[in-house]
Order: sequence, then C-alpha cells, then structure tokens
Amino acid sequence: MRVVERMLAWGLATLVTVAMPAHAEWVRVSGTAMTTAIEMEFWSEDPAMASEAGDAVLAMFDRIDHQMSRYREDSELSRVNREAASAPVEVSDSLFTVLQQALRISELSHGAFDISFGSIGYLYDFRSRQQPSDEELAEGLAKVNYRSVVLDPSANTVRFLNEGVRLDLGGIAKGYAVDRGIDILKSFGIRQARLSAGGDLRLLGDKRGKPWIVGIRDPRSESRNAMVLPLTDVAVSTSGDYERFFFDDNNERVHHILSPATGKPVKGVQSVTILGDDSITTDGLSTAVFVLGAAKGLEMVNRLKGIDAVIIDEQRQVHYSDGLVAPEGS
Repeated sequence: MRVVERMLAWGLATLVTVAMPAHAEWVRVSGTAMTTAIEMEFWSEDPAMASEAGDAVLAMFDRIDHQMSRYREDSELSRVNREAASAPVEVSDSLFTVLQQALRISELSHGAFDISFGSIGYLYDFRSRQQPSDEELAEGLAKVNYRSVVLDPSANTVRFLNEGVRLDLGGIAKGYAVDRGIDILKSFGIRQARLSAGGDLRLLGDKRGKPWIVGIRDPRSESRNAMVLPLTDVAVSTSGDYERFFFDDNNERVHHILSPATGKPVKGVQSVTILGDDSITTDGLSTAVFVLGAAKGLEMVNRLKGIDAVIIDEQRQVHYSDGLVAPEGS
C-alpha cells in the first residue's frame, strides 16, 4: 500500500507572468473554451514549436467542446440526449471514454456523482436566478439514475433505458480535456508544464528543479487562497459552491453542485480539492466528494489508491485525507 504524503502550507500563491521567449524559456498560452479559461505554462527551447503546441492544445479543447457540450445542439452529447432513449447511438472514442469513466465514478460513489443529473440541472438558470418548483424537481428526479445509461463497448454505443434522461458532462469533460492537453504537450517533447481549465489542473514534471506552487482558493474570497501546495507531476481538481451561484429571496446560496438524490444544491461543504494521477478522475471525484460530504467523502477517498483530498466544510473547518500532512497549528 502506497501512502502519499504531501506537506501543505498556509499562505498565498503567486504565479509569474512570462512573455513569449526568444530562446529557451517559460511560455504562457491562454484561451477560452468549454465556457472557461484555459491557461498553460511550459518550458520550451523552440519558440515556433511552442506556438504550435499551444495552438494544438487550444484546438483540442474546442473539439471536445463541440463533442461534449450540452449547450450545443450540434454536439455529440446533444444527439445522445435526443436519440438514446429510442435506439443505441454510436459515439466517438473520446465521448465513449468519458462516459465509461463517469459511470465508473458513479459506481465508486454509489451515485453521488451522476451525469444523468442533467435531467434536473437544466431547470436551473444561474444568470437569471431561476430554480425549479418542487413539482418540476419531482418530475426531473424520476429520470436521474446513472444505471439507466447503458454502454456497449463492442459497438461504441450508448442508450437510455428510460425516456427523458439528459446527460451533463460538466463535472468530468474538462478533466478529460486537460489530460488530452498534457498528452499533446508531451508529443511536442515538453516535459515540464502546467495546464488548467477552470478548477481542473494538471502538472507535468516539476518547475525546473522546484515544485509548482498551487493555491486552493478560499471559498469566501475571490482574492485569497486558503492554502498553497508545493506539488509536482499530479492532477488537481477543485469543486466549490462559489463557481456558479446566486442568493435566493431567503438569502440562501443556490449553487450548481446538485444532489442527485434531492435535485437541490448540496449543503455542508464549501469546496473540495482532489489530488490524483489524472484529471478525468480528480474532476469527477471532486464533485462526488462534495455531494457525499466530508465524512463519507473522506471515507471513500481513503480507500482509493493514489487519491487525496482537502475539504473545506460549511463551518470553515479543513479536513484532510490520510495521505496528506496537515500544516502545524491547523
């Protein structure tokens, strides 16, 4: 049994902005895709190659967005949502992989992570501060069940056992894209990199002999980190109740992380950060642990090899998995 130990430090994390190099230097590239900011930083000895690598990663994010967005009528996922209740729908290898991993995490978490939550998720509109009625929730909840999503690996197809199921890959697709982005950077010979998409981050190697400094945001501050972690060669994903939310008429926070059991925003946790080997896993698990809560979430994480967690609950108490060493005095 491998026990991972990483020392956590309280404080602020600052990343240095570096211009496009003329020679061997750190390169920074940014863009927007999948409704979030894409940022990467990597060491390159060839400016032309660096530009090509950055463009290739951003183009890949766009391709995955076209495949897996529920907001695009022409996406593969939208076609699945329209047709899979009537007949099996053949999908690309990439979408099939994401669906397989999503269902794996659903099984691990006993349904705390459930991509069929799209059957209720679409009832919320965070821009216009709208949420469903109890009657609408009851109707939508009847369609939330990851076991109604059936995959056939021999044919690369997906079908639904019930009418009205809607899949939403917002809790796992960005993690998959980050992993593919790292694969692209590796294919260009890059061995030290930092790639992030919203709350999903993957580190390749170290930062030229030093660890990367990664901040975990204070869930109640836009400018302050709750802690910083010195890390190398790891995936880090954070889910928080501050990402998309509004306050209702009772001054209750209505956020986007919904319980598949109730259809309502999960209470008890402010943020969950998961560390692991790949982003598709850490992305899905960060949502699953948020839904499970601190006690049950840590119980699951401590059973998983190579996975660690930092949880900030609604009382502002910080919880750590067994593989992490809490900072002194915390």
